[in-house]
Amino acid sequence: MLTSAVTFATDPLATDATEVDVEQARAAAAGDTRAFEQLYRRHVGKVHGVIVRLVGGHGARAEDLTQETFVRVWRALPEFRFESALSTWLHRMAVNTALMELRSRRAGPRWEEEVDGDDAAMLDPREQGPALRMDLERAIGTLPPRARAVLVLHDVEGWKHEEISASLGMAVGSSKAQLHRARQLLRVRLEAHQ
Repeated sequence: MLTSAVTFATDPLATDATEVDVEQARAAAAGDTRAFEQLYRRHVGKVHGVIVRLVGGHGARAEDLTQETFVRVWRALPEFRFESALSTWLHRMAVNTALMELRSRRAGPRWEEEVDGDDAAMLDPREQGPALRMDLERAIGTLPPRARAVLVLHDVEGWKHEEISASLGMAVGSSKAQLHRARQLLRVRLEAHQ
């Protein structure tokens, strides 16, 4: 009886994802490409998802940024200190990669000007069903880049305005104004599809 309990506890299928991530990350940091491939396969969907939301659903651009994120992860993995969950670190790498892309595009077409106003409540897509979730994703993809980035970072990722302003190089008030603007634009676009 004790033997089966010990066997079950050491069974890789029984260990939780965090432990598997740690084992595979350590192996990948030592150069094990198969371990890195397994990490990639397990996390690519979430990484791609956050990038798509930040860059606006541009397929090829999001794919490129997803690949760039994992190239950066491969290079940085030996320095990863395991002070946070690997999934948290990967998520942050994805956000930083997308934000660097958004900042680099600032030299091209200007980011939209700030809009003053109060924050307005946004529809909760979890309460509205799959059709609204799909419409919401599409509507987020059509937002101006700066407003979209603020909305995703604040409402989806849970960042505070101070963190957003530091990452995007804008004032806290600008972050709040862009969030308000994004919510207003989303409301208009979602109402147009009803």
